[in-house]
Amino acid sequence: MTLKGRLPRSTNATFLVEVGLDGTRALAVYKPERGERPLWDFPSGLFKREIAAYHLSEVLGWGLVPLTIQREGPYGDGSLQEFVHADFTQHYFTLCEDPAHRDQLARICVFDLIANNADRKSGHCLLGPDGRIWAIDNGLCFNTDPKLRTVIWDFAGELLPDGLREDLRRLVKAGLPPPLTALLDERECATLLARAKRLAQVGRFPSEGGGDRYPWPPV
Repeated sequence: MTLKGRLPRSTNATFLVEVGLDGTRALAVYKPERGERPLWDFPSGLFKREIAAYHLSEVLGWGLVPLTIQREGPYGDGSLQEFVHADFTQHYFTLCEDPAHRDQLARICVFDLIANNADRKSGHCLLGPDGRIWAIDNGLCFNTDPKLRTVIWDFAGELLPDGLREDLRRLVKAGLPPPLTALLDERECATLLARAKRLAQVGRFPSEGGGDRYPWPPV
């Protein structure tokens, strides 16, 4: 792993790195635990929540979060996430103007509802070169207290698409996989499943939140 530089405008220490294995090289985003700013409402080790978000996306079959793993890097233990070669002029507030993106954005919205994402900014939705929309910066997820703060309220009050609702039911029935349960505590896992079950039962996106339900800054 070779450090290329620190990514700007990140609250915690976040680095662009080049990783290599057996002659193959790629760019990745490295978030070491040592670089995390202490928070009163989240324990240390936010990088594990980044990895947990990847596993949640994978078990749902949604492919929203770039490949994210745990590795020992130059600044210690942390998460390593595949870098998205995105169109950085695009973000949620521009993407939502195109109806072609609606299904993907609805899926991210449901993901954030059950993960209890406390920081879904507009710039955390990246448009990849193949038209795929990725959801990044998922460290502030999985709290047992209601923490939802997101810019994605365009679906408020609408019915959940049948496919997404069925995916939630499948998750509740099967339970969380070991790679995910190893990263969260027992209460966090139980609350995650309870949120998924409740959302599947209600079958509707919640109403738009007040000002305290938007992250700052929003982009």
